[in-house]
Amino acid sequence: MLVEAARSALRALRVNKLRSALTMLGIVIGVGAVIAMLGVGAGAQARLLEQIQSLGSNVIVVTSRSAVVAGLRPGQGTRARLTEDDASAIQSEIGAVQAAAPTRGGRFQVVHDRSNWGTTLTAVTPEWFEVKEWDVADGRLITAEDHHAAAKVVVLGQTVAWRLFGEDNPLGQTVRISRVPFTVVGVLEAKGQNPSEQDQDDTLMVPLSTARRKLLGRLPGQGRTVWAVSVKIQEGYDLAEAEAEIRELMRQRHRLRPDQEDDFDLRRPTDVFQVQEDASRVMTYLLGAIASVSLLVGGVGIMNIMLVCVTERTREIGLRMAVGARGRDILTQFLVEALTLSLAGGALGIAAGVGGARAISYFAEWQTLVAPDSIVVAFGVAATIGILFGFYPAHRAARLDPIAALRYE
Repeated sequence: MLVEAARSALRALRVNKLRSALTMLGIVIGVGAVIAMLGVGAGAQARLLEQIQSLGSNVIVVTSRSAVVAGLRPGQGTRARLTEDDASAIQSEIGAVQAAAPTRGGRFQVVHDRSNWGTTLTAVTPEWFEVKEWDVADGRLITAEDHHAAAKVVVLGQTVAWRLFGEDNPLGQTVRISRVPFTVVGVLEAKGQNPSEQDQDDTLMVPLSTARRKLLGRLPGQGRTVWAVSVKIQEGYDLAEAEAEIRELMRQRHRLRPDQEDDFDLRRPTDVFQVQEDASRVMTYLLGAIASVSLLVGGVGIMNIMLVCVTERTREIGLRMAVGARGRDILTQFLVEALTLSLAGGALGIAAGVGGARAISYFAEWQTLVAPDSIVVAFGVAATIGILFGFYPAHRAARLDPIAALRYE
């Protein structure tokens, strides 16, 4: 019965091809818009997730608080109370800590032959690469031996390597930082931009001991001070508990009384960007909801056309009933017609949505990600709309009185 109803529905739709095509257009636009907008939102989420992961997972950053000079706060890190010994204590005394990496840094001009580039220098210990989950694309990382010997070696980020060497291999080459020669021993893997749109590859790393002796200089009483300590927490440990332990240890080491405020700050970089990820997820849902309005418009169009079909084919319905067709047969036929219109429009809409998402990626250079489940959902919604909006016209046709239908002009 369903097969015969489907054949009858297809014959009826072929009679008015242009009208059927225009009716499907609303569903095509609706499904295409939903898929494309969900693709844009999912692409933004995926990109943001990549950027968050590039910061390193389970990381807590300890920084010095701002000093107060004549009522002014020069900025974060100006109190300079953190030391390399603090980092060592955090790593050795707190069981949840996998690695703790002290860092200092600054802006420097790097020169190689006739090329030069201004970039961010980060003075690190070998643990820093473990904390940041950052490996080399070529060469090697800074080792414990480099740090202990204050070796004049440097690891370049991809951007710096390109600016100074172009297509040439930088390994073994010499660069000058503040007129001090350093040997390039590695080039880091590309990380791209972080969620703050900063190029993480525009950087270079040297041993902390080397930077302290050769580049950053020694301030009175601040020989082993650092700007920050990045702490990586082992998997399975609660970050909040680890943060509380670090705070308690730092207060003990800095001899702070209970009534004194912390002279350091603890923060989790991913927490800030998690808010952005949540906002991106909400925006994805919002885009999908806005695009879904066009699906409702398409459903109204299907209902409108099906009501017209019922009116035009009233005598046909009466004749079919007169020769034995039951109300459910008429109901099935018109439901199948509405469903066919909706599913055909849904299939074309899927193609349009995938193509639209790719066009956005190509022309707008915006990452999009069309997930299979979004296609299934959009197709299912199209079918549901066909049934819901086609039911009233089909029900109306099934309830026609055969005698009145035969007399209809």
